[in-house]
Amino acid sequence: MHIFRWLLCLLALHLTPGLQAAPLQLYTEDYPPLNFSRDGKPTGLGVEVVEEILRRTQQHAHIQVVPWARGYQKALTEPNSGLFVTMRTAEREKLFKWVGPIAVAVTSFYALKGSGMTISSLDDARQLGTIAVPRQWYSFQTLKAQNMPNLYGVLGPKQMMTMLRHRRVSLVVADNLTLPDLLALGNLTPDDVEPLHSFLRSYAYIAFSLDTDDGLIDQWQRSLDQMKTDGSFRAICQRWLPGQEFPLALTAPAP
Repeated sequence: MHIFRWLLCLLALHLTPGLQAAPLQLYTEDYPPLNFSRDGKPTGLGVEVVEEILRRTQQHAHIQVVPWARGYQKALTEPNSGLFVTMRTAEREKLFKWVGPIAVAVTSFYALKGSGMTISSLDDARQLGTIAVPRQWYSFQTLKAQNMPNLYGVLGPKQMMTMLRHRRVSLVVADNLTLPDLLALGNLTPDDVEPLHSFLRSYAYIAFSLDTDDGLIDQWQRSLDQMKTDGSFRAICQRWLPGQEFPLALTAPAP
C-alpha cells in the first residue's frame, strides 16, 4: 500500500504543470568571433564559454543562431531562455537577469584611412558627415540618446561597411573585438580604416529572461567565476581574441 501511494505521489508531481523545469533555450547571433555559425553549428568565444558552463553544471540547452532582433525578443518574453552575447546597458538592466561578464568591448568611430578628420568628442562627431550604424545595435541607441543629428540607422553591418567603402558615409561605428570581421563584410581590412575616437566601453553578458530561475542564474555565475579562477576562461579568450583585453575580474562596473 505504501509503495502504491508513493507511486501515486510521483505521478501527481510528474503531471503537475510548472513543477518540472522547462528546457533551456539559448539564442545567439552571427557576430564573429564572439558567436556565429560554422558548418551549421554555433561556435565562437561566447559559444565555447556557454558550452563549458553547461558541461560544468551538467545541464543541456539548445543553442540557436538567429537574427539579433528575434533572439532579443524571445529572451524578453520566453521563460527559461537566454541571449548571448548581450551588452549590459542601463536601458537593459531591469529587462534581464545577467551572467558575466564574458567580454569587454571598446566602441569607436572609424573612417577610411587618409580622411583627414579628427574627433576628440561627440561634439566633434556632430560636425562631420553622416555616421552609419545598424539600428539594432546598442551603440546606435547610445548615440541616438545623445541626439546626434547626423546619425543614420542602417539594416546591418554589411550595409554599413559597404556604404563606407563607397564613401556614401563619412563614419561608421564598430568595437575592437569584431572589427576585422565587420570590415570584411564590405571588402575592407583594418589597414583601410583608422580609429578616430573611442566613446563607449561595454561589458558583454549572457542575458536571461526574467522568468528564469534564480538558482540557475547563481549556478551559471559560480561556474563562470570558477572558469576565471582556474584559467579555462583565459584560454578560451586567448584562442579567439589574442591580444585583446579579457574581463578576468569576477565583477564589472555597473552600467
